[in-house]
Amino acid sequence: MSVRFTVVSIGTLSSNPFWQEPAGVRTPHATTTLIRDGDRAILVDPSLPAPALVSRVFERTGLTAPQITDVFCTTLRPTHRRCIEAFEKARWLCPEAELGAFQDHLGALAESADRADGPDRSSIAAERRLMGRFRPAPDKLTASVHLFPLPGASPASAGLLLAGPRMTAMIAGDAAVTADHVLAGRVWAGAADVEAARRSLSEIVEIADIIVCGHDNYMLSPTRWMA
Repeated sequence: MSVRFTVVSIGTLSSNPFWQEPAGVRTPHATTTLIRDGDRAILVDPSLPAPALVSRVFERTGLTAPQITDVFCTTLRPTHRRCIEAFEKARWLCPEAELGAFQDHLGALAESADRADGPDRSSIAAERRLMGRFRPAPDKLTASVHLFPLPGASPASAGLLLAGPRMTAMIAGDAAVTADHVLAGRVWAGAADVEAARRSLSEIVEIADIIVCGHDNYMLSPTRWMA
């Protein structure tokens, strides 16, 4: 059986720049995708509140939370891991450099909180404990699921490239925000490194046949239908 994916929940932005919206008109959440390859069930970017996402996983795939073998976060931004603790039996994975960068960020926050004797120390400690559960994602999660670095949106964000027998699909995270962003060649406005984000988006469009956007549904790559 070849690798396959199911979009469990289509994400959205707090405000969409292509819709002429003011800031903060909705609660943002990332697109959550389930990848199945053999006996592996890999959930990418668990973003809805836990009760909603656990129900959605069952509705869309027939799987319960304990049946998820792996959770992969394309970035450690909180929106992309909002309900990861609902999948406590799974292996939690993320890009190694992203984990290092986020741990450094938490370390700096902790030092600042200690100097100021601030009230945020307990929340920082909780985040550090959560990060302790993550493991660096290997270059290949399965024979057909490959880690694909896509830096720019965050310091070391990465997607997953699914190598099917006829087509390739990229679970892109914030490297391809929405279909409108992809078609316009536009990167996320909050990108940590805009030039790196542009290079990552160009790679996605060139390599993938199907793109699963970070805050939208999946789409055909423009190079496949606009040539």
